[in-house]
Amino acid sequence: MDKYKAIGKKVKDAGIDLKLLCYNMNQAITDDEIEYVFNMAKALGADAISTSTQVTVSKRVGPFATKHKMMVGYHGHAETGAAAWERVFSYAAHNGANLDIGHYVAGQNISPVPFIKQHHARITHIHVKDRKKNGGPNIPFGQGDTPVVEVLRLIRDNGWNIQATIEFEYPVPAGSDRMTELKKCVDYCRAALVART
Repeated sequence: MDKYKAIGKKVKDAGIDLKLLCYNMNQAITDDEIEYVFNMAKALGADAISTSTQVTVSKRVGPFATKHKMMVGYHGHAETGAAAWERVFSYAAHNGANLDIGHYVAGQNISPVPFIKQHHARITHIHVKDRKKNGGPNIPFGQGDTPVVEVLRLIRDNGWNIQATIEFEYPVPAGSDRMTELKKCVDYCRAALVART
């Protein structure tokens, strides 16, 4: 773990707050490997782990999360609804959600706001993107059905410890580039957070 401690120190000394370690764990992962992931996250100084995996794997990972007292934010996609998240939560107190608000709207055809209000203590972080309902595409912020502004203000106004991460996935429009579009996303989120309702 010394190499990870050195990396964690370098990151911290650079003024970067390392909140999450993303390490995807699939059904083939061994118990020793799960233990290694938690030790790595702690050595790096991360507060939590993020992973894309199956619900069944969350049942195996949960006891490790409890042992290490470290939250794991499981990432769901459009097909992941409240019932699946609640099943994951039932396996361990440190099992949480990396809620993708765009996927939630596209797959569940409802706002993620009620889910966030009910389960905010279990949400490690959110992926921020804008999508249309009914499996609709990723589109520029403010043009879809995802309540990006409402979600960001909800987290801000309640002081919840939920990191919001922009996940840039919409196609870059002709005449633009990825960095220009990403700046638009950041500016959109910043404007939402600066304004008071």
